[in-house]
Amino acid sequence: MSALDSLRSLSPQQRNTVIAAYLGWTLDAFDFFILVFVLKHIAEEFHTDVPTVSAAIFLTLAMRAVGALIFGLAADRFGRRVTLMANVLLYSIFEFLTGFSTGLTMFLVLRALYGIAMGGEWGVGASLTMETVPAEARGIVSGILQAGYPSGYLLASIVFFLLFPIIGWRGMFMVGALPALLVLYIRSNVQESPSFVARQAKPQRPFLSVLRENIPMFLWAVLLMTAFNFFSHGTQDLYPTFLESQRKYDSYTVGAIAIVYNIGAMAGGLMFGAFSQRIGRRRAIVIASVLAIPVAPLWVYGQGPVMLAIGAFLMQFFVQGAWGIVPVHLNELSPDEVRGTFPGFAYQLGNLLASGNATLQAGLAAHWNGDYAFALLIVAVIVAVVVALFAGFGFEKKNIRFGEKGVEEPRGAMPI
Repeated sequence: MSALDSLRSLSPQQRNTVIAAYLGWTLDAFDFFILVFVLKHIAEEFHTDVPTVSAAIFLTLAMRAVGALIFGLAADRFGRRVTLMANVLLYSIFEFLTGFSTGLTMFLVLRALYGIAMGGEWGVGASLTMETVPAEARGIVSGILQAGYPSGYLLASIVFFLLFPIIGWRGMFMVGALPALLVLYIRSNVQESPSFVARQAKPQRPFLSVLRENIPMFLWAVLLMTAFNFFSHGTQDLYPTFLESQRKYDSYTVGAIAIVYNIGAMAGGLMFGAFSQRIGRRRAIVIASVLAIPVAPLWVYGQGPVMLAIGAFLMQFFVQGAWGIVPVHLNELSPDEVRGTFPGFAYQLGNLLASGNATLQAGLAAHWNGDYAFALLIVAVIVAVVVALFAGFGFEKKNIRFGEKGVEEPRGAMPI
């Protein structure tokens, strides 16, 4: 069955679930990426520098692990649907309040609280979706779900391009309260995961008990997601700052380039997500991450905005191509009893370990006399190799039937 055929086979309820999870991650990412466009402007207003303000990115990413655990446990106990609604409502509230920050301390505290709410959304939405759609549709649906991340970045790019000169950085965060309206859609159109409902009749073991039985796989998943988060945040978070501070482009040029590379990111996630349904999750991740390496120099050293836009399109096509496989990969690996917690917690612990990326890259750029290009390049190439190695020699349970024991492919070699 082709990817398009598998999508056509979804029931109306399954489509509603995919739409809700996609929009939840889109709007979550929109709220997060507003910050990367206005780091310089916040630093100017609070009379500090970009590396200091970039600590807000660190706090947001670090606190996402706390949110993933709290909301993941809630999803495994009370259900995915109600927990997802709580996530969306909370991150919208904290985003809105950020626009009223009176100083750097208040700003950082609100970004930390936002990080907790943001941290729960991905794991809960992904488990709800993957448990709802049929196995043959998981690859393309995974690509759609993860495409929400660059979709949110694209939306933030468009808002920055059109509205920033009018509403400023505070107005950007206030616009970020709009995702709260998604709660109404979820409440009216989305049902609980069938797998979760079926498991309610069975005895439930504590998360730690299940985790102890899967320590090697969990630790591997955390390390893989650490590399993945360096891969994405290392190629995204400071790229607008690089364009503004080193290339001296205005907000319209930066916004236009960001629109281009986020279109590439969405296309890559969809293509490689569907591709993984044919060739396997690990192999598709390896191919995408390795292909990011030869396009990296064009991405930061391209002559003029057009060449940079082409390089950025290709870079995000492959980075988010690899990421498009992550939702299905982690959910298939997760034990049934803790699927609301396991994927999101592993993902966000990886985020925690990679949360210093922006500060690291900003510090490296400052050390090299403002050379953001080299700081971005060296991180991107190194982590592309690490992602390929961890994925290629890791675990895989492609198309496992949820609720049943699956056969794990052997570790230590790529499947042939």
